[in-house]
Amino acid sequence: MDFHRVCLFLNECRIRGERSVLVTVAQVEGSSMRNPGTIMGVAKDGSFEGSLSGGCIENAVVAEALDVLKSGEPRVVRYGSGSPYLDIRLPCGGGIDLHFCVLDADSVAGDCLGSIRGREPFALSIGPDGARFVPDWQPTHFDAEQGAGVFGHWPTLQLQIIGHGAGIGSLARLAREMGCWRSIFTPDSQLIASLKKEGFHPSLLRRRTQTDLLTSDPWTAFVFLFHDHDWEIDLMQRALELPHFYIGAMGGRKAHAMRSEALTARGVCEEQIATIRAPIGVFHSSRDPDTLALSTLAEVVRTYHQTDFEAALG
Repeated sequence: MDFHRVCLFLNECRIRGERSVLVTVAQVEGSSMRNPGTIMGVAKDGSFEGSLSGGCIENAVVAEALDVLKSGEPRVVRYGSGSPYLDIRLPCGGGIDLHFCVLDADSVAGDCLGSIRGREPFALSIGPDGARFVPDWQPTHFDAEQGAGVFGHWPTLQLQIIGHGAGIGSLARLAREMGCWRSIFTPDSQLIASLKKEGFHPSLLRRRTQTDLLTSDPWTAFVFLFHDHDWEIDLMQRALELPHFYIGAMGGRKAHAMRSEALTARGVCEEQIATIRAPIGVFHSSRDPDTLALSTLAEVVRTYHQTDFEAALG
């Protein structure tokens, strides 16, 4: 989820009138820390944003990028297994091909930022001529012989956090650290005041039927953290109607059975109710807010990466 930060870094270089280097993971052989399409940005002073490994090749990547900056010519370099750099090895034993290209006044990073902020799918195309922004999502593929490929990117995971209690703040903080988009809805005015001091922008739920506040897209996860489950029903019914890839709710099996009965009485079909993750999280019976937040976000992120959005969007 650091694609956004790298694009910001590269775009800031462009705004300052400085050339920079876009480094893209083009192909992976065997095990690797990062997937094809992962990017890193390197400035002319050697500063960089992003990570392409566990730290074992970053210094070499920066040195290569500065050399590319001098030559101005794009190149693909192999690190790890099969690399000409015998002194640079990946502990996982795999190999990784990186594409380097110079960005001058190119709007590539800025165009990517536009789609990221607009929550629109897009793709990044790389080749012997450099990098190009593609305004539509395309399946990831790379042709090693041509040294060219395209890498599709879906919008960043968005969390709609709805509920009350300390778990709201814990999940919001963890999601912020992960770079997730987030919206917070709670009927607790004291919690809202506390979260605002931390730089969050929560919305006050004045009544249980205030479902118009909820907005979403296919890359949205709804997380319900209510102790008073009567607050959930109207909001959850609306969430089930909206686009989403995940919906989960706090509470044990007894609470979920009562929730399911209430939703059924509202006319919600059994298939929709079956999609609700409850009890929420990858491990259950979490008693403290921070553990609950970790368990919840782990399940949400795992589901995001396992979802076939191309098939889901038809």
